[in-house]
Amino acid sequence: MHKTYQPKAGEVKRNWHLIDASESVLGRFSTQIVKLLMGKVKASYSSHMDSGDYVVVINAKKLELSGKKEFQKVYRSHSGYPGGFKEIKIAKLLKESPEKVILHSVSGMLPDNRLKSARLRRLKIFTDEKHPYGDKFRREFSS
Repeated sequence: MHKTYQPKAGEVKRNWHLIDASESVLGRFSTQIVKLLMGKVKASYSSHMDSGDYVVVINAKKLELSGKKEFQKVYRSHSGYPGGFKEIKIAKLLKESPEKVILHSVSGMLPDNRLKSARLRRLKIFTDEKHPYGDKFRREFSS
């Protein structure tokens, strides 16, 4: 009887991926990132283990939204205290800090388990083309 090989945590090789966000739609773009962060593109993927790669996103300020989301989508949060309800429109957040929009989208697509925070730490987002990780990439994506 053959048994499926399960790689150990020390055997995981993490690659670096550079993704250009210019003229990309937020949802489709985020799913690409999530697949790389989780390691679903690897043959050795296992849901209980963190086998994902590093992802560097550039040109976050050139990200696009489909439909009427730019005018209608609102992020809401509550601190738990009286009067702690906050709302911010996505258009305003895209102008102020587009990296938060991508982070929020990717975070919502990742499963809520112990591996989520480690996966999000491997996501590096930059508003323009400048980043300090130039020598680490194997291949580049453009969506």
